[in-house]
Amino acid sequence: MKNFVIAFGLSLAAFSPAWAAPAASSFGPEIGQAETAGGFVGKLAVTPSHATVGTSITVSAEGLPANQKFDLVWRTVKGSWKAANSEYKGRAYDPVGYRITTVTSDAAGKLAAHFTVPADFGFMHDIVLQQGARLFTQAGFNLDMTMKITPENGPPGTPIAVDVEGIGWRELENSWMLVYDNNFTGWISAVSTAGEAHFTIPATGAAGTHVLQLIHGEFTFPYMNPQQNPVPDRPRFKTNFDVTHGEALLPPPPEQQIQTSVHNLPKTGELVASPAFAGIDQLVKVGGEGFAPGKTYELNWATFTGNRLTATSAWEERISVVAKAEADNAGRVAFQFKVPDDLGGAHNIFVQDGAKKKIGSFWLTPTALPLNVTTAQPGTTLTVHLKGTGWGDTGNIYNLVYDNNYVGFACGVNSAGDISIDLPATGDPGWHFIDLYPGIYKGVETRPNNFRIPQLTYAADHPGEDLPAFHFAIHVTGDAAAPASN
Repeated sequence: MKNFVIAFGLSLAAFSPAWAAPAASSFGPEIGQAETAGGFVGKLAVTPSHATVGTSITVSAEGLPANQKFDLVWRTVKGSWKAANSEYKGRAYDPVGYRITTVTSDAAGKLAAHFTVPADFGFMHDIVLQQGARLFTQAGFNLDMTMKITPENGPPGTPIAVDVEGIGWRELENSWMLVYDNNFTGWISAVSTAGEAHFTIPATGAAGTHVLQLIHGEFTFPYMNPQQNPVPDRPRFKTNFDVTHGEALLPPPPEQQIQTSVHNLPKTGELVASPAFAGIDQLVKVGGEGFAPGKTYELNWATFTGNRLTATSAWEERISVVAKAEADNAGRVAFQFKVPDDLGGAHNIFVQDGAKKKIGSFWLTPTALPLNVTTAQPGTTLTVHLKGTGWGDTGNIYNLVYDNNYVGFACGVNSAGDISIDLPATGDPGWHFIDLYPGIYKGVETRPNNFRIPQLTYAADHPGEDLPAFHFAIHVTGDAAAPASN
């Protein structure tokens, strides 16, 4: 990786890549789903019958009407998450076709064409010849999955970029798990990224060879004997990373791990916040107009309290005043306040002006505090502390990974977005790495079951809100900590 900040180690960009998947629509415009009329006409062949992204393939047909134009079409799906109003409802895949090219049959009813396999969902696709709404013939093509890592060696903490192409969308094809040295690290999704996954993990462990595996897992964790499954031909990937001797590459301090963009912010209302999003204690200015000159107004902050853990649990809205300001001669008002220590995500801000209410919105982003110690003996208690975590199904938990080994999850709903995790320092002397990834707490989905595990592809494909990950490093010394006295 090239993004280094010499004074503090690796830049946050090395751990949180911004990435958007190319789509099969690069072929051309979408085209309607054609149907046969009385059966297939002609025969279509694809050579090779399966290949990876970027491979040149040949399509040939015979038995077609002579001297006619046809659309050669790649059939696939568009993937999307179903998450709204803080609830997770699963994922959706809508059929779509893209025109690869227009081809013309010869006098013998034959044709041929060449194209390059697009970056798209993996496994089976239909390639179709159609005229308008009539489908003449089709053939199947299997887009093969691939996995690679970059670089293949480096000192502890090196960000290992993992690039996966051709993840599927159907059951038994769409849920893949990363395993590092036989430790479960996390889950990889590609719902809204057209079958592609790009993410990074830190190199961990002693100097020497370490093994990364990509294994399918439909029910939360990797399925270890797929060759004995009713669908035995799913691929399984294995690659090595060599940890070298040398100075460890450390993540930036937590105060530099600041979220710099939030997609799909709530619409701006009559009150406009600047900035539109920030973490707790950050200064925010809110402006509005149309007020009575010389009158003092209160800016109200709305949040929720409660939980969903018991049958009697319920959410309640709580309102507090965060600023006061007097309208100027033109009826403009300018408030200023520090972001409250509260739940993350969207918050309504409003001014009650008689019977009317002027409303705006603000997005509170999660932030991390430094570890309580940076050097520790084995057994020393480490405290990981986050602020501003969310409250919905897709934003209320963080999943803790220690040296690429998933440990467990933590929730901040009942503590107003505050997450404090105590865990012992463990491992051989040297640097050890702690990562906190977003995930999905719960929802209506049963297959695949990807709940309460680290989503390594959070940066490009998290359902619901945009969320950051957080990264820490701890230097473990050789002597065990003495037990605490009573």
